[in-house]
Formats: sequence, structure tokens, C-alpha cells
Amino acid sequence: MTTLPVPGTSTDVRPRKISRKSTGADAVFIHTIRTVGTVVLVITGGVGLFLGWQAYPTAQNYGLGFFTESRWLPEADVVGIASVLTGTFCVATVAMVIAFPLALLTALYISEYAPAFLKNTLVSLVDLMAAVPSIIWGLWGFFLIMPHAAELAMWLDRNLGWLPFFDVHDADPNAAVVDTVISQYSFSMFCAGIAVAMMVLPMSCAVMRQVFSQTPEGEKEAALALGATKWGMVRTVVLPFGRGGIIGGTMLGLGRALGETIAVLLILSPSFEVKGRILEIGGNTVSALIAGRFGDADDTQLSALLAAGFVLFLVTLAVNTLAAVIVNRSRSGAGTDA
Repeated sequence: MTTLPVPGTSTDVRPRKISRKSTGADAVFIHTIRTVGTVVLVITGGVGLFLGWQAYPTAQNYGLGFFTESRWLPEADVVGIASVLTGTFCVATVAMVIAFPLALLTALYISEYAPAFLKNTLVSLVDLMAAVPSIIWGLWGFFLIMPHAAELAMWLDRNLGWLPFFDVHDADPNAAVVDTVISQYSFSMFCAGIAVAMMVLPMSCAVMRQVFSQTPEGEKEAALALGATKWGMVRTVVLPFGRGGIIGGTMLGLGRALGETIAVLLILSPSFEVKGRILEIGGNTVSALIAGRFGDADDTQLSALLAAGFVLFLVTLAVNTLAAVIVNRSRSGAGTDA
């Protein structure tokens, strides 16, 4: 005769029902994080709706001409963002051309080559760069970097001036008196891009470094066991594994570069002309335009400035969203040892 197990005793072997419902501290944490995430989305959406609503009169008044007009003459009822959009992308491009290799090499050195006793110090120093206020970077670029950058710009014009973006109109890079010519290479998008590059470098480097540190140790050791050199292991294992992080970190830095304001406002001489000549004095960006004209703007110009801000908001939102998607869909972090 078989004895049935008594429920609640040690002889009860029936499987228990598993509940996925969070309880206690887990439930508090999940609801808190969910609330914070919702608030962030609501605030971001509210900013977008506010800018869109304020920009509607400008869109109704100027239509597509707001995007094709380069001049900004609110007293003549002529405003457009073609020149400032061009300048925004030129400054951001210069910044990323400088910041990308520096961020990549710094992240690789910290994660793969730096001695163990030096890693934490280097990480702290790079992260400390992100805490420096933008106005300090602007002053650094204005007083320290711009004189040397102008000399470099003149050298580039002299040797690579046949390239359209390195050409400077009405300037003679071979002039005997350098001081009279050097001013034409100052206050340019090139000089502003150098300052912005130092501001976006910590963000890009942090993302890349974090991804490189998650490379599976087994794959790295297998490459070394097969006879690969240190650089061979980095090239065949670390870099392919961190490809998504490299792209994502670069695009996050690009989103920051597109919206930088104070450093650009201090360095760049404002002008409203559609040009890709980055070494030439003059230029403007959307954020610098808003910061420079917001204080004395009337209602019409204020609506136009908010419309320009709305366009910049959409561009940076698209860039950062694309970066987040690339990072999330990459292989980074998969298969790492616990």
C-alpha cells in the first residue's frame, strides 16, 4: 500500500508554483526606476512639444525658406538657418575627427596596455575632463590653443589649400609678414572644433573603455595561446567585439558636439554665410546663435530662435537614439564571464 505525501511536510515533492511578481525591496526598486524613466520621457517630450509649439509661427511665416535662407536679419524680416546648420555640422565634424582617434587610443591603452596600478588614475583623469565647465574649455581654446591653431591652419592652407575645405579666400599663406595674415585664420570653425573635441573626448572614451573591458577573457587568452601578439589579439578580438561601443560612443560624442554652446560662442567669430572652409575666420552654429541673440530678441526673432532650437533638438535626439540602438544591438557584453 502506497502512502501519499502530506502537504506541508518534507515528503511533499509536488513542484511549487513560481511567481514572477516582485516583492519587498525588489518591488520598490522596480517601481522607482520605472517612475524615474517615465518622468524623464515626459520631460523630454514636453521640451519637444514646447519647442514645436513655439516654432509654429516661424514655420507658418517662412515655410521651407527658413531652412534655405542663410541670412539672419530679423529687422528686415529675413531669417534662416542654412548657414548656422552648416556651421554646426562643420564644427562637430572637426571635433569628431580630432576626438575619435584620441578617445579610441586612450580607451585601448587604459583597458589593454596600462599597468594595473595606473588604470584607476587614468580613468579618473579622463572622467575629470568631463567635469570641467564648458566656459573653461572655451577660455583654454581662446587664449592657449587658438594662436597655435591659427599657425597650423595657415600651414594647412599653404600645403593642402587645393582641397576646398582647407582653402582660405583672400589670404596669402606665403606672406612675408605672418602677423598680418594670421588673424584671417583665427576665430574659425577649426579653432572652435579643437575646443569642442576636448569636451566630447571623455564621453566617447568612457563608452569605448567600458565596452573593451567586457571582452571575454577566454577569447583573448585563446588568441594569445595561438601565437597572436598583443596587438594581434586587440585587432582580432577586442576591436571586433567592441565595434558597437566604438560606433555608439562616437555618435554620443557627436550629439554633444552638435549642441555645444559657450566654447563655440567664445571662439567663433559670428557670420552668416554657407561655407565649408573650416580654416577661414567666421562661422556660426545653432546653439551659439541662440545664446548670442536670445537676450535682445523680440517676439518674432524669439520664435525663430526657438524654431532653430527645435531643429537642433530633433537632430541631437535622432543621433543619440541611433547611438543607443547601435550599442544595445551590438555584441558588446555578450558571453562575458560572471
